[in-house]
Amino acid sequence: MSEMPPKLAEIVDELASAPRDVVLEMLLEFSDAVPPLPPTLAHDGMEQVPECQTAFFLHAEVGADGVVTTYFDAPPEAPTTRAFAGILAEGLAGATVPEVLAVPDDLYVRMGLAEVISPLRVRGGHAILARLKRQIS
Repeated sequence: MSEMPPKLAEIVDELASAPRDVVLEMLLEFSDAVPPLPPTLAHDGMEQVPECQTAFFLHAEVGADGVVTTYFDAPPEAPTTRAFAGILAEGLAGATVPEVLAVPDDLYVRMGLAEVISPLRVRGGHAILARLKRQIS
């Protein structure tokens, strides 16, 4: 999994090798770890991901140094969707545009999440990653 940023590769490996009940606990932890939006960023400056079952918004910015900064917003009552945001926020922190674009599209399958959550939610995770990549390319 060397094509992924190291932090993200570590998260993927941890989730893929963890027992199912531990994966669910880890997802809840990632759900709680989503950074709050800065006050200057409102939903009108974010893109909604309609493939998600719940209202999910994202925004990505590329700095002069090529580092991608991500912003995610999902309601607390949507822990799985928030977990996707938490995984990406932590795993892509400090990543450059080429590193983000190199993240494999089957990321959520590699984490083993297809065995733990519904296909609809996995599809939402794919859509989040696809929209993120589109915003920075």
